Amino acid sequence: MDFKPFIRDVNDFPKTGVIFKDITPLLNDNNALKAACQILFEKVHGQHIDKVVGVDSRGFIFAPLLASKLNAGFVPVRKKGKLPYKTLSESYALEYGTDSLEIHVDAIKKGEKVLVHDDVLATGGTAEAVCKLVERLGGEIVQCNFLIQLDFLNGAEKLNGYDIKTLLKY
Repeated sequence: MDFKPFIRDVNDFPKTGVIFKDITPLLNDNNALKAACQILFEKVHGQHIDKVVGVDSRGFIFAPLLASKLNAGFVPVRKKGKLPYKTLSESYALEYGTDSLEIHVDAIKKGEKVLVHDDVLATGGTAEAVCKLVERLGGEIVQCNFLIQLDFLNGAEKLNGYDIKTLLKY
């Protein structure tokens, strides 16, 4: 299935000069949604996964679906201050300043096999921070997967050493 027709470009969002890759047309189409989920599942199928980590917020769409198909648990990684229990925090660089992501301290046990999922791999800072959180808890990252990879932003360089799988590349 060609998924590119289901990705809408939105100019100047969230700020001037950015072309945002909007996945909502894909989510709105039953066949595209099912096919995307199936292909993401096939990219990791056959590997043992204990937990699927979904990144706030669009990573929360496919990560629980993948966790269910993989008979794994789902772990949300959220922006600072959004999780209700004790957390670990990891900061990462933004274009202007920094931000932080958090994970519950008991979300991943030492030695658990982890799939990290987010909607877009852009500069790689968010995904790198998530990988650091997982590893600080003792998890082993089996794969990082994304709906979209923006090659021109070189985010994969920050994930050097991790197995990266994507549905679409731009």
